[in-house]
Amino acid sequence: MSRKTTPVQFYDGANFRPDHSVGYLIKRVMMSISYQADKRLCMHDLTIAQWGPLMKMRMHGTATVAELARWSQSDAGAMTRLLDRLEKKGLCKRVRSTEDRRVVMVELTPEGQAAMERVPAILADVMNQHLAGFSETEWKTLLGLLQRIVDTGDALRGSD
Repeated sequence: MSRKTTPVQFYDGANFRPDHSVGYLIKRVMMSISYQADKRLCMHDLTIAQWGPLMKMRMHGTATVAELARWSQSDAGAMTRLLDRLEKKGLCKRVRSTEDRRVVMVELTPEGQAAMERVPAILADVMNQHLAGFSETEWKTLLGLLQRIVDTGDALRGSD
């Protein structure tokens, strides 16, 4: 859903304080969530960087290295190195596309499927801990507000 937005002036350069910036606060929230998730996932020999591509494959089946890199917001080289580590752990495998031999697909192994069975519950618990004290209405409002920021950012990128 694309929505036309009128520019606002909530911030001005003369009085800008990073600790009052929406971006700074969102980053702090993500850092806290990532730290807690990493702490919990390390018990299962996974890191926050590793579960993302595994979750993408769990949800959508096979994916190309490029798709996983885009989804993880990393470059293909970094994703290749990450997939090397995941393959060594036996959690995924790369296979050549049957339609185009130049394309490498990545898929979960049975061990990867089993490892990913635990991840959603861990992540849900981490998120719920961060939302302690929120009402359901506040949680839904927060989701809606954050989605509006994402949508506006997507629209800005589309206009580049």
